[in-house]
Amino acid sequence: MEHDMIPLAGILGFFITSAFIVKYFLDYRERMRTLDKSKSGGAASDERLARVEQAVESIAIEIERVSEGQRFVTKLLNDKAQSMAIDAAQPVPVRRVDTPR
Repeated sequence: MEHDMIPLAGILGFFITSAFIVKYFLDYRERMRTLDKSKSGGAASDERLARVEQAVESIAIEIERVSEGQRFVTKLLNDKAQSMAIDAAQPVPVRRVDTPR
């Protein structure tokens, strides 16, 4: 009786092993399909990347304009401060104001 069970166990082991191999093969094939789909979606990704690059370039241009304006205002304030310092060095005539008492 024991000798009859050995071929049955071998056949059962063969089918279980085959089932695992088929399952892993099907999972692998599904993963490969998913990768192929993500590669074909690269065109949309490239378009999005191009839009982001364009947005970053326009932001950089605007920041450059703001910094140019800031440099200009700083120069004006510096010139005004220098002229005020020159005026402060000269004596200012004192005016007397008569106020009613």
